[in-house]
Amino acid sequence: MKKLWNWWNKDRRILMLKAVLMGLLPLLCCVVTCAADGRSLSQVYLPSSEWNDELFYYKQVEGILSHGYPRGYFGFNESHALKLSFAAWSPVLVWPWLLYGLLFGWNLMAPIYSNILFLTLALVLFVLLVKPDWKQLGLMALLFCCFMPYTRYMLCGMPEIICFSMLIVYWGLLMHTVEREKPWKLALLFLLAGVMTLMRPYLVLFLLAPAFLWIRKQKAAGTAGSLVILGVTVGGYALIKHYLGAEYFTPLFKTEWLEPLLQGHIFSGIRGILAKLYYEGKTFFALTLQGLRSGLAEGAFFAVYLAMLGILLWQCVSDLRKKRKKQAMFNGYLAFCFFSMWIALLLMYKMKEGSKHLLTFMALGVLVIALMETRYYKKAMIIGALCVYLFWYRGDQPGDYRIYYADQERMAQLEYWGETFAQKLELNPEDTPNFDNVVIWTFNDVLADSETGETVLTDWQILYALPEGWGISCCYRDYVEAHLEELQSLYLAIPAGGLLQQQCEEAGMEQIGQDGSVCVYRTR
Repeated sequence: MKKLWNWWNKDRRILMLKAVLMGLLPLLCCVVTCAADGRSLSQVYLPSSEWNDELFYYKQVEGILSHGYPRGYFGFNESHALKLSFAAWSPVLVWPWLLYGLLFGWNLMAPIYSNILFLTLALVLFVLLVKPDWKQLGLMALLFCCFMPYTRYMLCGMPEIICFSMLIVYWGLLMHTVEREKPWKLALLFLLAGVMTLMRPYLVLFLLAPAFLWIRKQKAAGTAGSLVILGVTVGGYALIKHYLGAEYFTPLFKTEWLEPLLQGHIFSGIRGILAKLYYEGKTFFALTLQGLRSGLAEGAFFAVYLAMLGILLWQCVSDLRKKRKKQAMFNGYLAFCFFSMWIALLLMYKMKEGSKHLLTFMALGVLVIALMETRYYKKAMIIGALCVYLFWYRGDQPGDYRIYYADQERMAQLEYWGETFAQKLELNPEDTPNFDNVVIWTFNDVLADSETGETVLTDWQILYALPEGWGISCCYRDYVEAHLEELQSLYLAIPAGGLLQQQCEEAGMEQIGQDGSVCVYRTR
């Protein structure tokens, strides 16, 4: 007992207090944000959101928990994975949600509560590993509150918080490992970085740090072992993407710039890459300026990202001048990761979609900048002021900044469709996954009584009411119209009063339900 008390000394008690205080921030920020909107945390409601990716993630997790895997295909224009039934993104991305669902159950609030829990645990572990002083802890708390994407993504059904949390824990463990190297810590770093890579491929950048530490200690064995781990991880992601990923409408990554190099045209390939970097870079900086002027979401993300990259480089140089080798190594490595991801964005991603992938790096960046040894904390203040200006003051775009809450109309609509689906839909258990267990969500349609060809979007939110295990195929209107009589999926959701509804009626399809905005037909 005396040894335990000696171990639980004043320093450890203070460190635990710091961890607890930092761990309270995620819940506090969520509660305060909801209260500022005149709402409570329990009123956040996924079916009110305009982010349709949330639907896919939610229903896939639900299908895995209830049936082992969704019994209907998730895809796009009726594409589907070669094996099982997942959509275009790696199913590894949602493994923490599966763990949460097994322990606590899965419902419409589960993604929100689990996101808050994951980020809370990540911050507690980060503080315990890094051991910040009180000033650093205060700056971390301040920048956490200023960096609005933390709160926005906790209060939604997107898995970004999972990526944020794992990278934060990884970085804390990396700093702890450099201070006191142990084989088990190195193995855990490899494991975390490997899992992150299987979730999002660009996080392979964080496999480099444990590889460097291993090679520094055991040159031959470290080099061989690191190459094997890197090869297995990258190969694992490729296999997951090939076998478990459905084909998206367009390629997820732009790779046309690789073709000349693969054909052996080295110099023309390099010229092509430089030209792409130049023109995409012009677009990037134009959006950055637009973000600074008007608050455009992707431009705002770019501006904060560039500011963080600049500060990391600045601090790295300062640390080298002052012979703080460890700090220079950490800041230089993270700056390298920031820069590499920026180049990947220019070469491989669409600007708007790609901007959201930068958030994982930025979520770590705010904590790293808070730990910097700087005079007057000017670097942290710059980032904090920029986040407040762009995210809280300028950030007024509903799709990127708004929190969505329950409303009576949407809840009544979900109740109607829940009852309708329960009565009319029955999973086909044979030879699953199959298209009998799929509902097509048609992206939009042209109103039949519109003289100007007015289009209307489908209320895809009704598909949250699908029974457990069902699959969803998001299809363009042109695809549905061209294949109406040969659709593989058994059910079709379309806007009410559109041309597609007329065609379904003319084809003699059975309607299983309709409300004021959407109708669902059995295709055969």
